[in-house]
Amino acid sequence: MLNISHNQLNKKVSLEGYTSFNKVFKSKYNNLFSRFLGVFAIIVIIILFLPWTQNVSGNGFVTTLTPDQRPQTIQSPIPGRLEKWFVKEGDFVTKGDTILFISEIKTEYQDPRLVERTNQQRDAKSRSVGSYKEKIKALENQVGALTNERQLKLSQAQNKLKQSRYKVKSDSIDFQAAKTNLEIAQRQFDRTVTLQNEGLKAMTDVESKRLKLQETQAKLIGQENKLLASKNEIINAQLEINRISAEYADKISKSRSDRFTAESNQFEAEAQVSKLENQSANYEIRNAMYYITAPQNGYINKAIKGGLGETFKEGERLVGIMPSNYDLAVETFVDPIDLPLMHIGENVRIQFDGWPAIFFSGWPNASFGTYAGKVVAIETFISENGKFRMLIAPDTEENEWPKNVRVGSGAYTISLLEDVPIWFEIWRQLNGFPPNYYTPETTGTKTAKK
Repeated sequence: MLNISHNQLNKKVSLEGYTSFNKVFKSKYNNLFSRFLGVFAIIVIIILFLPWTQNVSGNGFVTTLTPDQRPQTIQSPIPGRLEKWFVKEGDFVTKGDTILFISEIKTEYQDPRLVERTNQQRDAKSRSVGSYKEKIKALENQVGALTNERQLKLSQAQNKLKQSRYKVKSDSIDFQAAKTNLEIAQRQFDRTVTLQNEGLKAMTDVESKRLKLQETQAKLIGQENKLLASKNEIINAQLEINRISAEYADKISKSRSDRFTAESNQFEAEAQVSKLENQSANYEIRNAMYYITAPQNGYINKAIKGGLGETFKEGERLVGIMPSNYDLAVETFVDPIDLPLMHIGENVRIQFDGWPAIFFSGWPNASFGTYAGKVVAIETFISENGKFRMLIAPDTEENEWPKNVRVGSGAYTISLLEDVPIWFEIWRQLNGFPPNYYTPETTGTKTAKK
């Protein structure tokens, strides 16, 4: 075979007589095959320079554009017991329709007249507040009356003090006059005694003068006693003024203390009234919570709590509801390495589960059965699955999404990126490089404008 032997077979045996030799070395198929290989090589080279759209694929599911349009569960803010169902699964309800009636299980709220009794307590406390207000007014009037009375009493005592002082002055003058009379009587008596010794006056004159002197002395002593009594009246008047001030200060202080006590009781009663009003309002709101109503128009999906008489805690899910009016969107996830390539407004092709499609990732225009969308939100924090979440809304400029697509169904998304030659994409895939980083024209334009 390799012609290394000294006994070469091809020199001893001729192959021209065999049919295979004629088909291989003398047939036209040899030339056709060579031409086919040449044409195929040219076509492959041309294909390598054809445009290829880079993309980032992801798996997601159908959701709604806004959170209030997504499936939700209805909870009860209070614990209770199931008493009566007004709907069944699959029913359509409008906002405010009664879905379920529950009853109370806490003993402190089971009184059927709880709101009425609380209102009675509130009214009684309100009347107590009014009584305290009237008491405060009466005590204020009492303080005013005591103040006026004290002023009058002090004026009376001060007038008496002035009278006593005037009387002291009068008695002092009388006392000085009595002293002067005593001095005159003493001189007259001395002269009379002298004249009697000289024989010029009779003894009767001496006795008369002595009697007058004693009378004058008695008047002086009486006038002095009267003066001392007047001074004592001044001291008594001053003591009376102090006594009146102290007495009425004590009475006024006691009235003011009673008023402050009444005000404190009034404020406490007002606080209790506010507390009872709050309790009454809370009880009325709690009574309204016994009827579980629909938060919006939608369909009853599933009764999570079934039967009658079953109890539940506050915040526990009771029934699921799906809003009737919603805008479809697709929630998908991309790897962190592809996150810098995603931008708001990015074009995305979507393939829904249950809708047949023929999709060419590099030639989206040649695909069939896919629908267009645009990225409207990109999560800024990684999800639990280690990827970043994106929200895709329908592209209004292209065909509408299927009408029968339901929230929660699966979706396969392909985010369209930059156009590159096929040879470059093959080279990138072989080397494991990420798609080319680029900035959309719209983003660049907005940045330039800013």
